[in-house]
Amino acid sequence: MRDFLCLKCGQRLSFENSLCLNCRSPLGFWLKTRSIHVLDDKARAEVDGVLLERCANTKVAQCNWLVKWSGKPTMCESCRLTRTRPGDDDTEALAIFGQTETAKRRLVLELDELKLPIETREENPQSGLAFDLLSSAQQSVITGHANGVITLDLAEGDDVHREQMRVELAEPYRTVLGHFRHEIGHYYQLVLITDDRRPGFEELFGNPDEDYQAALDRHYSEGAPEGWQQDFVSSYATMHPAEDFAETFAHYLHIRDTLDTAAAFAMAPAGTTFDGVPPGDVGFDRVLGEWLPLTWALNQINRSMGHPDLYPFVLPEKVLTKIRFVHNLVAPAA
Repeated sequence: MRDFLCLKCGQRLSFENSLCLNCRSPLGFWLKTRSIHVLDDKARAEVDGVLLERCANTKVAQCNWLVKWSGKPTMCESCRLTRTRPGDDDTEALAIFGQTETAKRRLVLELDELKLPIETREENPQSGLAFDLLSSAQQSVITGHANGVITLDLAEGDDVHREQMRVELAEPYRTVLGHFRHEIGHYYQLVLITDDRRPGFEELFGNPDEDYQAALDRHYSEGAPEGWQQDFVSSYATMHPAEDFAETFAHYLHIRDTLDTAAAFAMAPAGTTFDGVPPGDVGFDRVLGEWLPLTWALNQINRSMGHPDLYPFVLPEKVLTKIRFVHNLVAPAA
């Protein structure tokens, strides 16, 4: 994530800011230039000759993104991907929905930074990307992915519920953004694992056509196999080859976004930004060489504050080989 500044007063801004807390200027984020702009008294901005206004989902989704001015309500690239949301009368779910959309915008920005393709449901009704963000308070909701549609239970946006689930499932890391990154991994398995890449996938992760329900039943009745830490990034990854890939893909996104942010604040070399990492194995070696010392330092800082490790993971060789495979899918060498 980049280090943003208010272009009117120079105040440092967060990616989520819709208002400068120093000069009180209204703000908007423009994905095309990946920058935050000050809006005029009509809540518009002109960037490179293009007149922009705020996304039509400004209030309901707490969205601060900009769209091209068209004279009619228009949603941004992230909000357009949401197919289903809570009804206007479900005020409790809508509050969490807005927070969830904020996490989704961070995901969409990272996918854009990595130049990963996104085909919408309108472009491809069979397997295009869409999000159903629903509340389990009024209906049964199962977080997951099916043919491009990502469903998320908005209960994951509740801190108490999410922490309870994290402890019960013995997960070292559980966030809304983490859920999005995992489920988008399933989507990119469909998009990126072409026939020529399938042998490499199966060599590392196994056969993705294995009976999923049988694997699910086995996982929740028997748990992860003994010694799983040597081959998998998480215990959940042991359940099925598709889950192994999704967990690995999510971890790659964690690494790249964190390194990019660290570089923006001079905590990592400039060559570790999204646009600074070379493609192929050379790039992955650079990422790994900077990632391990950074996470060691961050863990020590957390311990100094009396908190658990920020990055409670160990990456054995087999896991690193899987993450390298993902890197070469996202940024293949020429």
